[in-house]
Formats: sequence, C-alpha cells, structure tokens
Amino acid sequence: MKVPLYTLSGKKKKQVELPDHIFAAPVNEAVMHQALVRQLANARLGTHKTKTRGEVRGGGAKPWRQKGTGRARHGSIREPQWRGGGTVFGPQPRSYRQKMPKKMRHLALKGGLTVKAQEGKILVLDGLEMEEPKTKEMLTILENLKVEDSALILLPERNTNVERSARNIPEVKTLRANYLNLRDLLSYDWLLMPLGALEVIEGILG
Repeated sequence: MKVPLYTLSGKKKKQVELPDHIFAAPVNEAVMHQALVRQLANARLGTHKTKTRGEVRGGGAKPWRQKGTGRARHGSIREPQWRGGGTVFGPQPRSYRQKMPKKMRHLALKGGLTVKAQEGKILVLDGLEMEEPKTKEMLTILENLKVEDSALILLPERNTNVERSARNIPEVKTLRANYLNLRDLLSYDWLLMPLGALEVIEGILG
C-alpha cells in the first residue's frame, strides 16, 4: 500500500510504501475486542474495599437481651441489616489483570492500523522536529495537514519540544511508537507519524 509522504507545510513530497503485513492485515474484530477489554481491565487498580461486620468499629455488646422484649433477637448493632453495619459480599481488593499471547496482541494492533489505513486516516511525515515548544506552531502544522478532528501523533523517540507543543491542544495526543496500543489507536481519528515512527512500528510488528 502506497500513501503520500507529507512535509510539515502540508505538501506531498513523494509516495511511501506501507507494509501490507501490517497495514493490510486481516481485521479480526473478536481479537481486537479482546485486546481492548484486556487493556481496560489491566488499567483498573482493583483497590475497592468494603468492611465486613468483623471490620466495622463497635458492636461488641449485645443491644438487648435475647428474650422477653418482644423484639427480634440481635447479637450486634453491626450486623448487615443495621444502619452502619458491615457489608455482605461487598467488593474486596483484587487484580483484574488479564493475559493475552503476544501474537494475538500484535494481530489486534495490525487490525487497528489496517482499519486506519482503509479509512485514509494515516498521515506519514518526512519528519517532525521543532526548535522550541510552541503550541501555535503545532496548530499551524495540523492546519497545513488539514487535520480538523482528534489526532494521535506517534514519535520514534522522546521529543520534548513536540510533546510540549501538543499537550495543550484538545483531542491531540503524542505517544512514542513503541508504546502504541489499541485503545489510543481507536480513540483518535487521525494517526500522524514520521518515517522514524513507521520504522519503529515495523520493528515491533514485523
């Protein structure tokens, strides 16, 4: 698959080849869904906690005698049916972590990249360098490339100037190519990447 190579001024420079085994791979929606659910599950902290009747403070004394009052028998004011009592079968700390084979994770990423390529939402740049952090300059670059919707900018390595220039723009995110994931890929309309980022992706998924 060939796509145009753009300069930061928005001009087409030449054609660049996107590897078919990455950007024209089979789209397995079931695997993509499983990969996305796994990523969301692994992001959960699992620190939720409710107290059982044995952990709630108080309730040591029997509220009233067992018989003769005409009321129901109770042994503690911290029973679940009492206000301020313990919780039965409430959430406890746990791990939501899910495992998934690397081949399936890579298949899901290839499917996401293929969908972007089919929609024509991938822009390959000949480079992305800025002399200093300037949000206004980043906005100009996006305007030159005719990117009006949300965008994910992939970087081959850490680039402080570009990251700082984009972080105050709503619906624009920078991400290093070796951290590419399905959630970010599907959350943004456009995918912008310099040639260096494309090489990183080929090295990971190739």
